[in-house]
Amino acid sequence: MAFETLRFEVADGVGTVTFDRPDKLNALNTVMLEELLAVLDQADADDAVRVLVVTGAGRAFCAGADLSGGGQTFDRVAQGRGEAPGEHRDGGGRVTLRIFDMKKPLIAAINGPAVGFGITMTLPMDIRIASTAARIGFVFSRRGVVPEAASTWFLPRLVGPSQAAEWVYTGRVFPAEEALRGGLVSRVVAPERLLPVARELALEIARNTSAISVALSRQLMWRLLGADHPMEAHRLDSKCMDWTGRSADAYEGVTAFLEKRPARFTLRPSTDMPPFYPWWRERPFEP
Repeated sequence: MAFETLRFEVADGVGTVTFDRPDKLNALNTVMLEELLAVLDQADADDAVRVLVVTGAGRAFCAGADLSGGGQTFDRVAQGRGEAPGEHRDGGGRVTLRIFDMKKPLIAAINGPAVGFGITMTLPMDIRIASTAARIGFVFSRRGVVPEAASTWFLPRLVGPSQAAEWVYTGRVFPAEEALRGGLVSRVVAPERLLPVARELALEIARNTSAISVALSRQLMWRLLGADHPMEAHRLDSKCMDWTGRSADAYEGVTAFLEKRPARFTLRPSTDMPPFYPWWRERPFEP
């Protein structure tokens, strides 16, 4: 599938999504929003893609929403988009909720400025690595709007409510080193090392792990962030452990370990997920 605002390439189990509006600092417009949703669907359905790396072309990662429309940029009613006040569904939230549901892990390789949606879209990604050239900002209060893309749910869970409040309330842009200290990114590397480091991590996952194990582990960790008691985790991981323990991948993983050779996992997320997946759309598991 050809895209207008981004590039998508797959090699060695790693899919790379590159925002490709460098002259606009990869700012989000309507076309990019729909193409991003499409590429997420495509990657999630493709068993050749084990991990996604997301980055930006040129000097920016993503400068947030395209503000070239002027003061009415966020006023969908004034723009005549056919929605009554209160009926709008935020586009950024459509993206982050789609990422939240992904079977594949995502690595954000933040190569430059990432503000507004440019940073909130990375929050449901699993790992964020930043270049020393990155500048990050939850700038919504300086634009007269509120944090979008479900970021008021994601951000406090990632960095704690106090750090989240400081960044959101001030709306200031801060360097990658501060993002590292605050726990928003896991590494800060030189610009020329950013994609090699992200790809090396993606390859470690793609080459050595069961796709089913990673998909289930990803959803267990994300879905249980709001659990009231560890018993909820115990119930779910017991169910998952029972199913995976009887699977071909578990037999292969143990056998490969005993034979001191690389494992050759065969189960595919597109066709071989357990019958209770996605469990969050059904009634809670009861032993």
